[in-house]
Amino acid sequence: MTLILFLPWFAILGTLYWLFPRKPRGAARVVFDAMALLLSLAAFLWSVHWSMANADTGHGKLWPQILATALGYGVFLAALGLASWVRWLWLRPRR
Repeated sequence: MTLILFLPWFAILGTLYWLFPRKPRGAARVVFDAMALLLSLAAFLWSVHWSMANADTGHGKLWPQILATALGYGVFLAALGLASWVRWLWLRPRR
């Protein structure tokens, strides 16, 4: 359910990540970007399942869904942000 909620936003973020910067775009960059997007999605799915299994229902029956949504979104953004930073370090011009 959570993935359906975030799928449009993840598609927008993923498209922006894929398209910018436009150059250089070689085979290594395409593979790196594809792996980064897949790992970000996998980290999101793992965090959702983990949080649903480990959330304390003492705070209410909706708490597992709330925690899964918030944690999953944060994990996806963190993974994509880390990939963006690594890609920037890799592609920046050497002096």
